[in-house]
Amino acid sequence: MAQLFDAVDALVASRSPLPPAEERKRLRQAHGLTLDEVAAALKVRRATVSGWESVKKTTEPRGPEREAYARLLKKLAELYPAPDPAPPTFTGRPAPAEARTLSAGPTSEAAAMTEHENTQTAPASAAAEQAAPRLARTTRSTSTSTSRRAGARKAVPAGNPAGGTDPSFENGPLAVVDVDADGQVLAYCVGGLVQDVPAKSIPALVEWTLKEAKLGQPKLSGPGKDADPLLVLTEAALERYGLPVVLTDEERLAGRIPEGHKVVKQLARAQWKLTKRGFGPWARIYRSATGSERACVQLCIPSWHALDARHWGEAGQLPPAELARVLGVYASRVMTPRGSTAVTGLELMTALHPPTRASEPDVTGKRHSEHNPGSLGKGPVDCAPCEAPDGHPLLKDLPRFHVRGPGEKLFEEAYDWARPMTDAECTLRHLVGIDVNMAFAAGANGLVVGLGAPTHVKAPVFDPKLPGSWLVDLSHVDLSRVKVGKDKWADLDASLLPSPFTPKGERPEGPAWYATPTVAYAVELGYDVAPIEAYVRFENGRYLDGWYNRLRDAFLATMADLGVDADLSPADFLTAMDGYKSRDPELAIVVSAIKATVKGGLGKLRERPRGEGWRPGEPWRALSRPTWRPDIRAAVISRTRINLHRKIVKHAAFTGHYPVAILSDCVVYAANGPSPLDFLPYRDGKPLPGGFKLGINPGLVKHEGTQEVLWGEEVRERFNAPELNLARYIKDGTVTDVDNGE
Repeated sequence: MAQLFDAVDALVASRSPLPPAEERKRLRQAHGLTLDEVAAALKVRRATVSGWESVKKTTEPRGPEREAYARLLKKLAELYPAPDPAPPTFTGRPAPAEARTLSAGPTSEAAAMTEHENTQTAPASAAAEQAAPRLARTTRSTSTSTSRRAGARKAVPAGNPAGGTDPSFENGPLAVVDVDADGQVLAYCVGGLVQDVPAKSIPALVEWTLKEAKLGQPKLSGPGKDADPLLVLTEAALERYGLPVVLTDEERLAGRIPEGHKVVKQLARAQWKLTKRGFGPWARIYRSATGSERACVQLCIPSWHALDARHWGEAGQLPPAELARVLGVYASRVMTPRGSTAVTGLELMTALHPPTRASEPDVTGKRHSEHNPGSLGKGPVDCAPCEAPDGHPLLKDLPRFHVRGPGEKLFEEAYDWARPMTDAECTLRHLVGIDVNMAFAAGANGLVVGLGAPTHVKAPVFDPKLPGSWLVDLSHVDLSRVKVGKDKWADLDASLLPSPFTPKGERPEGPAWYATPTVAYAVELGYDVAPIEAYVRFENGRYLDGWYNRLRDAFLATMADLGVDADLSPADFLTAMDGYKSRDPELAIVVSAIKATVKGGLGKLRERPRGEGWRPGEPWRALSRPTWRPDIRAAVISRTRINLHRKIVKHAAFTGHYPVAILSDCVVYAANGPSPLDFLPYRDGKPLPGGFKLGINPGLVKHEGTQEVLWGEEVRERFNAPELNLARYIKDGTVTDVDNGE
């Protein structure tokens, strides 16, 4: 009988009444619960709970999960009864299609609810656990600009994994400032909060931001500094505050508005200062710090091309709330933007490894500023002559128009190599391109780089653990016989392989300068090396590890939000990658920006002159930075190229297949089928050890594109270029420009 009663109870529970999807979501948010917390309590996946709350396509729980879920919602409904219906509060700007207006009852204090959902992802790093601020569906408060509904909870800000939210930054790292149809200035914050802005001028806007807006981001490292609040000004806001909507050609070339502009004068009268770059697309407005108190606000002006379309796509044309979401996700997972993605990538290095820290108290109990171990320090260091780019002051005594060769100049760059296809390859049907995910970030992972100035050494013994630049002859390395494992050698067709030592894949002809990873690879292939001289750095460390970890976690978390998880099978991974950008175009913008942050940040390590009236032999502005380190950039590129070549050699030794073309991190193979699975050697779902592996993690590969072999031959014949690099066009087959390598 007891079993029958249990069966009846289960049958009744399986039909437990549930409120509509909208109400389910409201109750969860009212109690400050995230999707992950509910999923963990009910022992289901996060996506399952999200489906139960979906308005467009609601799924229903079954069995014991339904009973437990109904019990949870019933208790929450007792705590948070549905508010009385009230007319919606219009902001004068249409909300997103999926928006839902939440307003307080007629007798309650008006409040704006914000939603910040923590999305847990695969990476173990604390940064990966940070939430991507979802665009909450709210309207601005009708009373105070910072009021909130009781029980609303913000996500843990990036850089503060301990869980403590700094009340100074409770409204997030940034806001998009706009003007509605009624002429009211509004600040759209991350998470959906919209604040009224009373400021009538740019100086007043800066004051309001620092005193009332509660914007900013906690520091990413113990000795570091909190991020300054960022305001993004729309075209309507620019008009309201007396700024031009677009820059003139002269202003665009100068990168700023004139110093005599009325807004610049307003700031000066209010005793605010601008940095040397003036009032431009990324303006910084500040007052000199008083003790530990900073007074600084950064402006981002999309219509002045602050958000480069190559990296930020159509972000600059998004409505304010959606733009706040895009920049907010990027800020929470990477950092508050400090300028272009390249500038932000470089600033992230410094934020994670500040140059100084507070010392231990002295005898009087006072602390002092001291060097922070593992950082690059406060001041710049000279590079080695071979590491200096053309025009550097170290080279001012060279004859005019002198061209330095490999024996004078370190030339570590990414691959740009191609070869004619063999007769056997021409009988195959497809050319398949694979691309290494976050290749340069993966090259930085675990890399030991120099932290100080170089030491010149004659006839050194090569040490693969010592970062530096080495003058060594690697022309004797023969790729027809290479070491591919412990006491294991492989015979290869060297004519079908690029040299690992030069970007163009040509075999070196004599002594040349190489970074440590390149020389170490020659030793790994089984050949002896005898450096002639070297510039080595005895003070060294894994400076880029934290930088890599944060960017990796940001990339993986955002891709997981787009439905591409790190633990997918090869076939499922290829399916998930197909059209992933269309699932959430805004998050796809964030992915693009993260990738650009990697490449741009590394490029900034060897920033060249940017106008400024510079002449060869004279210093330029970037040389004054401690982060101007061409040797670190060279080491990362060297390691990235070597990592790729190692996989190519393993693949050739195991399968007999050789690449047709390589461009940076993209490799093209001829294959019988259109998929990477048609030529990658998987056995029982496991890839070739040390070879290419499909997956989203940095260093793994994805499908870049497929074209017909006949397409490749036709393109090369049309342009009379038998070694045209097909990797440049493999993605969509469109040939817009042709470089014959001349």
